[in-house]
Amino acid sequence: MASHRRPKQPSRARVTVLTAAAATAVALSAQVSAHAAPNPSKKEEVKAQIDQLNEEQEQAAEKYNGAKERADQLRKQSDQLQDQVARSQDQMTQLQVGLAEVAAEQYRTGGIDPSVQLMLASDPDGYLQKASSVQQATTTQTDALKGLQDQQRRLDQQKIEAAAVLATLDSTTKELNQAKTDVNTKLKDAQALLNSLSAADRAALQQAQQQQDRASRDSTRADLTALPQAAGYAGTAVAKAMSKQGSPYVWGATGPSTFDCSGLMVWAYSQAGVSLPRTSQAQGNVGARVPSLAEAQPGDLIIYRPDRSHVGMYIGNGLVVHAPHTGDVVKVMKADAMQINSIRRV
Repeated sequence: MASHRRPKQPSRARVTVLTAAAATAVALSAQVSAHAAPNPSKKEEVKAQIDQLNEEQEQAAEKYNGAKERADQLRKQSDQLQDQVARSQDQMTQLQVGLAEVAAEQYRTGGIDPSVQLMLASDPDGYLQKASSVQQATTTQTDALKGLQDQQRRLDQQKIEAAAVLATLDSTTKELNQAKTDVNTKLKDAQALLNSLSAADRAALQQAQQQQDRASRDSTRADLTALPQAAGYAGTAVAKAMSKQGSPYVWGATGPSTFDCSGLMVWAYSQAGVSLPRTSQAQGNVGARVPSLAEAQPGDLIIYRPDRSHVGMYIGNGLVVHAPHTGDVVKVMKADAMQINSIRRV
């Protein structure tokens, strides 16, 4: 007769050991999974922070551009004023020398009363001619004194203006240096954020950015022959800007091989013989206002963000060409991909 025995149950100690081993295996598996797959929340957080820093860097770059433009203008104005002061000083010196000569001549001839000189003169006709010359000299002296006073007033005013311009230049130079420091700080912070990611996260983030750029290029790839053609200087500016696709963004650059956003606009329109102000903020005031994107024409400037810190050039079919930010290149994007502040027709 078969024997029916109960299966031997594992001891409590063995169960405890097996449970601990299973827990360890689960924990190890979780760690491996964590290292194998990048942390999406960390990655997205860093990307958002880098995007924000890129925007702030562009804002600082436009402040730098504005300060540099003002500093260049002030230096030119200061040089002109300094030249005027130097010329006025030379004229003052010449007037003073001429006045001294007239005064010396008057002193030499004015010691005796003119009527006595006439009575004592052996040649009355000659004396009368000399007296006439002295009278002319007196008139010349008066005119010279008046001219000297006028010249002194002009010189003093020019010196005041030159001093004011130099003081403004000093203030603008400080603003320029601060803006430059701000740009470099933002770039450094963005790089530090990127470096804070693991190698796997950095690679994944860069790959995602490349895929996004490719998708953007594919969705906005434009054939110049399919775009509406602008006439005149606007058409030339569009063609020149489009010819720089792929050129690197470099803050403060106005071409011909590197550009920032407003620098690309300045360079493209300069090729058409049109001078634009240096910053996106100032470019937001040029020409005539275009009411809406639906009424935009190729060559129009589209100013972005509430602070007008970015600009692109409309090329037609709902597209703009622009220089995005550090680490990117001149390319085409949808005109409404960013918040539009205003549209200007140059």
